[in-house]
Amino acid sequence: MPGGNLDRVNEQRKQANNLHVAGEPEVFKPGFRDGPGDCIRAIWSDPHKEIVVAELQGSVCGFAVLNHIVKPENPFMHERYYPDIDEFGVDGNRRRQGAASAMIRFIRDYAKEKGYKRLEPNMWELNRGALAFYEAAGFTTCRRYMEMHL
Repeated sequence: MPGGNLDRVNEQRKQANNLHVAGEPEVFKPGFRDGPGDCIRAIWSDPHKEIVVAELQGSVCGFAVLNHIVKPENPFMHERYYPDIDEFGVDGNRRRQGAASAMIRFIRDYAKEKGYKRLEPNMWELNRGALAFYEAAGFTTCRRYMEMHL
């Protein structure tokens, strides 16, 4: 992926980060600084991660970062392997034009082709729009992470 496209993905990562900073400021850092360009290049180079992009009219308008997860067998569970959608976003000016749905279809088909049996998005509860989208795309809740602020 050319560097300009990685920069465009980073612009969209910043939009998502701003949403998370507003909802969970004690977790997410404001400003999206301190090397995000280096971070996206490290993701691009990591053999256990992949970046999926959506384009509209020749411009990157959406992205997803996939982590390939392997959970070893233990006395209570079988070995599990699946792609985790660690990051997912569409440019705020390009939403509701089909890019997100196309990326989910692409990722689902890719996961099936690779022999995966499940696909899991990593989503923060504060992002109600993402929750509605994932549910409309066919995802269901299989477990929930909870927290208690002290």
